[in-house]
Amino acid sequence: MSTSFAMADTTDATVPSQEGYPPLGTEVQVPDLETLADKAARAETRRRYREAPSGPSVGTPSRPSVPAIALRPAEPIAPPPVTSLKIMLDDYPSPRHAALFVAREKGMFASRGLEVILATPADPDVPSKLLAASRVDLAVARQPLLHLQVDRGLPLVRVATLIATPLSALVVREDGRIETPARLAGSRIGYSDMDSRDVLLAVLLRDASIRDDEIETEALHFRLDDALREGRVDGVIGAMRHLLPRQLADEGLATRVLRIEELGIPLHDGLVLLANRDQLGEKRDAIRRLVNAIEEATAWIANHPGEAWSLIASAEPALDTAVNREAWEMIRTRLNLSPAALDQGRYRRFENYLFEAGLIEERHPVSRLAIDPGALPH
Repeated sequence: MSTSFAMADTTDATVPSQEGYPPLGTEVQVPDLETLADKAARAETRRRYREAPSGPSVGTPSRPSVPAIALRPAEPIAPPPVTSLKIMLDDYPSPRHAALFVAREKGMFASRGLEVILATPADPDVPSKLLAASRVDLAVARQPLLHLQVDRGLPLVRVATLIATPLSALVVREDGRIETPARLAGSRIGYSDMDSRDVLLAVLLRDASIRDDEIETEALHFRLDDALREGRVDGVIGAMRHLLPRQLADEGLATRVLRIEELGIPLHDGLVLLANRDQLGEKRDAIRRLVNAIEEATAWIANHPGEAWSLIASAEPALDTAVNREAWEMIRTRLNLSPAALDQGRYRRFENYLFEAGLIEERHPVSRLAIDPGALPH
C-alpha cells in the first residue's frame, strides 16, 4: 500500500497563519516610528500651548501676547517750545522791511521755533526807547541812531543789518533855493526822528559852517509829505529817498533829492536790527535763529523778486501801491544777503567821524555797538 503526500500551496489563503502575523507573501506597510514620535510631540506641544496662560512665565511655553484694548487715548506728543519775539519797526510797514515779512509769511520763523510779532510805532523816536526799557525784544533803526543812543547810555547793540547802504536823504522843494547844504541858512527844515536832526542835519550844518540859530527846525515825525506839500518847510531831512519824492510827484510837487552819502557823510548801514544788551545773554539763541531766518528770506527774495512782492502785497495789502511797487525795484537790490555779518571797520569809522564832529562825547568800542549773534561769545 502506497501512500502519497502533496505539498501545500503557500499562497493558499485557506492555510491558517500564525496568530498576529499576516499570511506569507502579503505586502505589509511598516510604520515610521520616528515620524509617529514627532507627530506625538507636536500634538503635545499644541495641547500645552492651548492650556498655557496668556503671559509667559518660567517653565511654560512662550505665547505671543495680544495687545489689550486701550482704556484711554495715547498721550499727545508735546510740541516743541516756541519763543515769542516782538519787533518794533522804525516806521510804517515798507518795502525795506521785506525780509521780515517774507520770513514770517513763509514760515521761516516758525520752523525755527519762533513766534515773531511785528509792531508799528506811534512815533519814530519810540522804538529804541521801548527796547531800552525792555518793552520789546528788538527794534528796527538806522546806524546813526545806534551811535547816538549808545553815547547817551542806552543798552542797545546791533545784531543784524537788513540794508547796508543809506536810504535817507535831504529832500527839498525843487522850486526853492536850496541846491546844496551851503544854502540851508535861513531855511526851515523838518525832520522825522532824532538822529536825522542830531546827526545828519548837524553834520551838514557843521560842514557848511552854518550855526544852529541860522535855521529853524520842526519835528514832523510821520508827516513829512504834508509839511512839504503845504509849504510849511523848505525841506526835510531823514526822508526815505525811495518813497517821498515819488509820492509827492504823484501829487504834483517836484522835489530835489540830496543823498546824504554824497554830502560828505560816511557810508553806514541804512537799516539795522537792535537788541537790548542787558538781555542779550538769555535771548542770544533766539536772536541767532531769527537772524538765520532773515538770511534765508533775503536769499529767497533775491531768487524770486516777483513772487516775493506778490507775497508781501498779499500779507500787507496797504503796501500794494504804485509808489511801493516802483520802490521795490530799488529796495530789493539793497537787501543785505548776509545780515549777521559785521563790518567792524565801518562802525569804527562812523564812530570816529561822529566823535570828531563833536556829536558824541566819547568813542565806544565796536563790541559795545554791534555783534554777530552767531559768533561764539568771548
